[in-house]
Amino acid sequence: MDSALLDDPTRLQPRGSSQGGLRQYNERVVLQAVRLHGALPSAEIARLTQLTAQTISMITKRLLDDGLLVKGTPLRGKVGQPSVPLSLNPDGAYAIGIKLGRRSLDVLLVDFAGAVRARWSLDYRYPDPDQVLAEIARRLADIGALLGPERQARVQGIGIAAPLQMDGWQQLLGVDPASAARWQQVDLAAAVAALTPLPVELLKDTAAACVAELVAGRGRSVKSFLYVFVDTFIGGGLVIDSHLRGGRHGNAGAIGSMPLGLGRAGQDAPPDQLLSRASLLNLERLFDAAGLDATACGDARALQGAWAPLTHAWLHDSAAAIALAVNSAACLMDLEGVIVDGSFSRELLAALLAALAPALDRYSWEGVVRPAVLPGAIGSDARALGGAMLPLYANFAPDRELFLKVEA
Repeated sequence: MDSALLDDPTRLQPRGSSQGGLRQYNERVVLQAVRLHGALPSAEIARLTQLTAQTISMITKRLLDDGLLVKGTPLRGKVGQPSVPLSLNPDGAYAIGIKLGRRSLDVLLVDFAGAVRARWSLDYRYPDPDQVLAEIARRLADIGALLGPERQARVQGIGIAAPLQMDGWQQLLGVDPASAARWQQVDLAAAVAALTPLPVELLKDTAAACVAELVAGRGRSVKSFLYVFVDTFIGGGLVIDSHLRGGRHGNAGAIGSMPLGLGRAGQDAPPDQLLSRASLLNLERLFDAAGLDATACGDARALQGAWAPLTHAWLHDSAAAIALAVNSAACLMDLEGVIVDGSFSRELLAALLAALAPALDRYSWEGVVRPAVLPGAIGSDARALGGAMLPLYANFAPDRELFLKVEA
């Protein structure tokens, strides 16, 4: 593994302009520099952003007055005045991230530094629209009570991460078609917006997870990568030149729909898709069939006791299927890396990566560069956290298109 991919946080480094008329943009550049590099003295901010010391002085004063930056303990050097590091004020702003999944709902309150301040979850066999919206309404009320009027005014908005087709794959899920069809009548963003005066944005769930990895995880040092997220259904995202690429229909990186082979002559059935082999739904069903607690697929029990043999069988099949997808993607795009994560324990992620290495070895890489495979840094919160990033970056990042770019 190339350690440079993990250790260089400057790949998204923003640069400002000392010309007039760019006050807000330069303020966002400074905030982004501090977000990427941590607490910095003014001189270092000036060096990173290529703004003049005078411009930095004026900007940081405004940001301190606005409560977006805070001063740290002065650092004394050998000569001259001590430097004062500046860092993001966690209470400077907040955002709400909502993940609507096929097995659970998560609502997160995230602060300006990207830390999760509060978390609520609701588990189910399949989501009911009325139940989901009622739960979201309760949690929005809880957030208001938790923050109080003054801090609640600093909430920037709500980002929702949800599948593009909540009513899809009914047969694979074993869902009653009538229950699934109810989601066809729901405009989720509009329904949530009716519950709150806050702005609401919606993004595909695996794309939102990719957003979290892009701006707060490995994506800060890997410029172009395929993102793989293993959940009830496996899915992904595609980052090229440090921008999430959604494509015309928002399906770029939708590896779950990748075919695993050629259709057989004389047969009408299409080949299996990746999601039919490498999803947590398969592991859940193995546990169910064995009379074991299926919720163990999300925690450390999956690799322990009676669960372990079933998990290792799933790992073998999943790694083989994911390896095919990685090889196909590498042949189509010049990828710097592949980042794998999921809504399971870090131990299971490590086991999946260990199984993926020999599965990739079985392919010929002649004529194409084999991408580095890296573990994701976010985990189960990736989708809801990515949702919360939407309003935070819309209001405070210099490049709004960092992960909102959709091809015309």
